[in-house]
Amino acid sequence: MRKMVLVAALCGSGLLEGCGGGGGGSDSAGAPTGSAMTNNAPPTSTYSGVVADKNGVPIAGVTVTVYLTNDHTDHVTTTDANGRYTFAGLAAGWAFGNYEIWADKAGFGFSPSIQSGAGSVIKSDHNALYKMVIAISPQFARTVTDANFTALRAGDKLISLPQTGQTISYTPGDDASAAKGVAWPVVRFTDHNDGTVTDTLTGLVWLKNAGCFGASNWSDALASASQLASGSCGLSDGSTAGQWRMPNVGELESLIDVSRNNPALTAGNPFTNVAPAYWSATTYRGVTADAWVIRFTDGRYINDSVGNVKAGSQNSLWALKAETNGAIKLPATGQFIVYANNDDAGILSGTRLSYPRFVDNADGTVSDTVTGLTWMKRADCIHAQWADAATTINSLSNGQCGLSDGSTAGQWRMPNRAEMLSLVDRAETNQALKFNSVFYKPDNTLDQAPIFSTFYELEYYWTSTTNAADLSQAWTLFSCDYGVYNIVKSNVGYSLAVR
Repeated sequence: MRKMVLVAALCGSGLLEGCGGGGGGSDSAGAPTGSAMTNNAPPTSTYSGVVADKNGVPIAGVTVTVYLTNDHTDHVTTTDANGRYTFAGLAAGWAFGNYEIWADKAGFGFSPSIQSGAGSVIKSDHNALYKMVIAISPQFARTVTDANFTALRAGDKLISLPQTGQTISYTPGDDASAAKGVAWPVVRFTDHNDGTVTDTLTGLVWLKNAGCFGASNWSDALASASQLASGSCGLSDGSTAGQWRMPNVGELESLIDVSRNNPALTAGNPFTNVAPAYWSATTYRGVTADAWVIRFTDGRYINDSVGNVKAGSQNSLWALKAETNGAIKLPATGQFIVYANNDDAGILSGTRLSYPRFVDNADGTVSDTVTGLTWMKRADCIHAQWADAATTINSLSNGQCGLSDGSTAGQWRMPNRAEMLSLVDRAETNQALKFNSVFYKPDNTLDQAPIFSTFYELEYYWTSTTNAADLSQAWTLFSCDYGVYNIVKSNVGYSLAVR
């Protein structure tokens, strides 16, 4: 059984409720223990695949593990010169068991895939170390040949982040002056005159009447979304019940234009009856009786166990349906436990995260193989008021804050709201513990080192994005739950640095 050692203290009970839980939970396969076959010649299974980079170049020497969830045993091999691995003669007597396969090699992240239908890509909980794995569907014996992995180096990426919408600069090096991310299409929203609107940035199709559903509790809102069909809410698109759903928190966030307030939506958008706040399909992992809510008057996240309690709070529903091709693809939130029909984990929308996700470059930086961004590893070096923090980061260079990467002044910046949010993994109950945790294998060899060093809990980390509703405030992410909250710029807070 794997064990975990945490170098950071557990979150306290103050400030935002629910940030202090552990990351455990049952294995995502949820498979009950079956019975082994006892005949004289039990059948066996063979699993194989190829590990190659994004250009198809095979990667040798990758450690590949196949793990049986029923009895927590594993087998390990390495890829050959052709990037191929094979597990042969695997016991196949588990009627309800799942084999899980993952890859690992220093300097790489990995994106798993399987096309044959013999399995699927899932997130699995290994004693709070959440892994993206290929889960082979239960069967007494089978041969699988396409359990493949794409190896991602520092600088590779699975998605591109969009700009936030901020166009006015409030200090050198802030969101608008850096202008990082994919530019929004000139015409962002397309009104189809059938009750639907397509966001050309993300490809998501939204209900035009954003106020069709009155405020309700979370479960009723989920049910209302799944029952929505043409003929209701001004729809004449021919849609049927089951095509519409509640957005996850990342999809809901994608609508926010940080340059606007009341509502925080792009000027000239075609939506009608925009409500003050909306439910997301994403459960708040610290307190699973709560769900994430975004306030559309300004873009603030609501997590106070008053406004986001699934059973007791009243928020609106903004439904969406199947996406089309957009300028960008959104990442999955990372949530994998299903709490209700058609919730975040039940739908699993978005590009799956890689595992391992972060590459430690051994020079004071870590690279994210989901977004391609490079982050300064020290999360406690910059502690200042908002404008001073931006100034410090603008002049950051090799030799400071543990950096030995050869960087020069002007290459680093304070991350904008979208960049900070890109680090989130909603499988976690506590983001700070994720970033600070050290995980060990049963033999006490290192399984995963800390992603960042000294990432403080119960602290607000600056983004370079100003709150349009109050220019004296900037958007921050709370290190424990990674919710977005507005904090006065004259406060002293921590900041990460990115390039």
